Amino acid sequence: MPAFATTTLSVAGADLSAVARSGDQPALVFLHYWGGSKRTWQPVIDRLPATTAVLAYDQRGWGGSAGAPGPYGLAQLAADAEHVLAGLGYDRVVLVGHSMGGKVAQMVAARRPRGLVGLVLVAPAPAAPAAMTAQLQELTSRAYDDEQAVQQSVDHMLTEIALPADVRRQIVEDSLSAGDEAKYSWPTTGLAQDVSAGVGAIGVPTLIVAGEHDKVEPPALLRAHVLSLIPQATMTVLAGTGHLSPLEVPDQVAAAITEFTAAL
Repeated sequence: MPAFATTTLSVAGADLSAVARSGDQPALVFLHYWGGSKRTWQPVIDRLPATTAVLAYDQRGWGGSAGAPGPYGLAQLAADAEHVLAGLGYDRVVLVGHSMGGKVAQMVAARRPRGLVGLVLVAPAPAAPAAMTAQLQELTSRAYDDEQAVQQSVDHMLTEIALPADVRRQIVEDSLSAGDEAKYSWPTTGLAQDVSAGVGAIGVPTLIVAGEHDKVEPPALLRAHVLSLIPQATMTVLAGTGHLSPLEVPDQVAAAITEFTAAL
């Protein structure tokens, strides 16, 4: 069975921490949410077929990539992801993005990189902001101020299912890992940034994975503002989960990804 290896990806003046496993194509490349890390995806990866090639990395400014220099905006995160895809060495790749990572993934897919054969968007932030207000931006910018704020965000906004203590500790650690510039780039600019130009030209099959009880990106919002924009998109709603479905219901997320990739 192929083993996981910790590796470093050199992109545009930064070293990004990653875990990788060689294996069968299409290879899956995972982009985490704002406040997450490559660890967010591990429960899902553990439930995928053991022969599947995977790569999960800490985006610039987060987790093991917290020391990477800025900028930390969406343009740079998308450029990083394009560089990663170009250097993979696989002919067939599926990009999987969660929340902020889903917005980045839409930007990348809109540019039609070579080898991209599929796109999975898990509770993605819409490419064009929906229901955005200054109050929401302010509330979001305070969500990771300290451990208490993170715990409150987990309980009141991010989850539907009670998570084990070790998973909650991981969320706190990851959410507080970034420096201020990286941490606040998303709520102050990325959240409200319109990157929808070209999204209608995404040319690969796309699966949108929504959480039944997601308060951040509810299914109705995703139908109206993501599903409607991507020509080959379909959507599935996962039962009993909130926004952090990769940690709440990793079995359901893995099953959806496996079924999708098998049909490509």
